[in-house]
Amino acid sequence: MKEKDLGKVDPQIAALIAHEKERQKGTLMMIPSENYASEAVLEALGSALQNKYAEGYPGRRYYQGQEWVDQIENLAIDRAKKLFDVPYANVQPYSGSPANAAVYFALLDRDSKIMGLDLSCGGHLTHGQPKITFSGKYFDSFRYQVSKDGLIDYNQLEAAALREKPKIIIAGTTSYPRILDFSRFAQIADRVGAYLMADIAHIVGLVIAGVHPSPVPYADIITTTTHKSLRGPRGAMIMVTKKGLGKDKDLGKKIDRAVFPGLQGGPHINNIAAIAVALKEAGSESFKRYGRQIVKNASYLARELIKRGFEIVSGGTDNHLMVIDLRNKGIGGKKAAERLEAAGIVVNANSIPFDPNPPLSPSGIRLGTPALTTRGMEEKEMARIAGWIAEVISDPSWVKKVKQEVEQLTKRFPIYS
Repeated sequence: MKEKDLGKVDPQIAALIAHEKERQKGTLMMIPSENYASEAVLEALGSALQNKYAEGYPGRRYYQGQEWVDQIENLAIDRAKKLFDVPYANVQPYSGSPANAAVYFALLDRDSKIMGLDLSCGGHLTHGQPKITFSGKYFDSFRYQVSKDGLIDYNQLEAAALREKPKIIIAGTTSYPRILDFSRFAQIADRVGAYLMADIAHIVGLVIAGVHPSPVPYADIITTTTHKSLRGPRGAMIMVTKKGLGKDKDLGKKIDRAVFPGLQGGPHINNIAAIAVALKEAGSESFKRYGRQIVKNASYLARELIKRGFEIVSGGTDNHLMVIDLRNKGIGGKKAAERLEAAGIVVNANSIPFDPNPPLSPSGIRLGTPALTTRGMEEKEMARIAGWIAEVISDPSWVKKVKQEVEQLTKRFPIYS
């Protein structure tokens, strides 16, 4: 097959990709779940591995031609096990939602009870949101919440767990700005005889950097995406800890079977290779410095926004993100996100705890610092960004001027040199 330039084969797609690349270069990516993968990760992702089917696991494939593929997947597995100090890892899940589903299908029966943080309080859809997700339809889901101060009340959580006796408790969030007390979660799970699953999709990079406690000593199973703060491709991993294998020595085998053939077919080997690259990068000292700076930037940004009259849910942040309650600003989350995007600042509309407004028209916005930190921005830039957010939210006439200033700033911090 003759190789051709994408621009010649499909100029429409080439042009759209180029436009998206320019958008990323010239705007401030502040959605906490978004980040920039390295050029090495992108190279692995777009490699000839895309051409290979590899149903099964290393040494146990259904197709021939697996000599190099097996080595690639084993490298990814070994790097995950070493980086997190766990005895088992599966790197095949296509994304975070299938990873969570695999854990449930490995451990639970139909209508088993699961317990996760309520969506409106910062939980994820796959943590048991009823009626609209598989986790709420196929299992008996009930949810714990945050208190009026925006913090998880572990005493209430324990009382609910003792009453409901769930088979699995999920310690994981998607818009919770504080440290998770994995030790307390474990005490509660052990008391009621439940498995503890830690979903660290958002904070995985912070755990590696040592700026968020690790769930490894406390959880039975850990799931995580591989993009977000890890800066890898869009994939996921499932890990089983020593504690988990102590409860069930076949736990890893059960999860393997749940992933394949239970939920998925052939793994995306190009993605697994890119995960291996990201894990190698995450083991470096520079990555640990990056993780520490994410938290410094988020904390500084939150303080600067508070100075400008913004109400931050829970009063601040301990991690990479924050949720802003905009009711005192007289603007809804969706309108605020659209106005900020017009100014080159990309955040997402987000519900606040006990939001009086519906999810499609929430009262808040969610923003974070992982991608800004990848570009090399530090506290000085956070102060400027806080000022721009305040100007745009208060008066739409600032949009054009702020957009110009954002473009000037992004040129000083290129995505790829």
